[in-house]
Amino acid sequence: MTRLYSRETIAGGGSVIRRLAVTASLASLVAAHGAHAQDSSHPRTLIETSAQKMLQELEAHRAEYRKDPKKVNKLVDEILLPNFDTAYAAEKVLGTHWKSATPEQRQRFVNAFYRSLLAKYGAALVKFEAGQLKVMPFRGDVNKGTATIQTRVKTTDGTVVPVDYLMRKTEGGWKAWDVKVEGISYVTTFRNDFNTEINRKGLEAVIQRIEGGAGKAAAQTGDDAARAAKPGT
Repeated sequence: MTRLYSRETIAGGGSVIRRLAVTASLASLVAAHGAHAQDSSHPRTLIETSAQKMLQELEAHRAEYRKDPKKVNKLVDEILLPNFDTAYAAEKVLGTHWKSATPEQRQRFVNAFYRSLLAKYGAALVKFEAGQLKVMPFRGDVNKGTATIQTRVKTTDGTVVPVDYLMRKTEGGWKAWDVKVEGISYVTTFRNDFNTEINRKGLEAVIQRIEGGAGKAAAQTGDDAARAAKPGT
């Protein structure tokens, strides 16, 4: 199957299709906080119920979120984090570099990596609408402690993109740790890119770049959203 975007596009975040897929993924995980109290015994149920709850929240406050994008970031920040295994994902992204990193560097990388994703895609949640995400029937054994939840994201032009959640059961319940868009893994893509950069510049330099980049991206996202909310723009 011909991919809609390259590995480089995934790393750069420039694909409209990928952004929509990521937005759908974030929407489900954000809403998972509300669904968790109801039924977290099965990962598919958690994802499916989550998407519905997120849509209800967006429909009720969409205009408010558009006017003040910081409220969207706060929503994601407070609710997404408990449902995404950021530490496990960061460890997989760093690969062999995780072992040589100090505890302080590990925590900074975890925080910076999460913040960078939040800064890039948080405000895009406002555009997430009903009918864009379909959760497929589950095929697997949840007793193994790991699961892949397959979904399909429909873009505005009608293109259907497969988006899979890789999940693992932790002491705190089911959590996502990787997302595959059209078969391309976030963790694998970021690991390849970061590994090359770390080998050239060192881990500390890469962490500092991500920390600085997340702040700039957050500011840019806020400016873009504010301009979009103004009449005539």
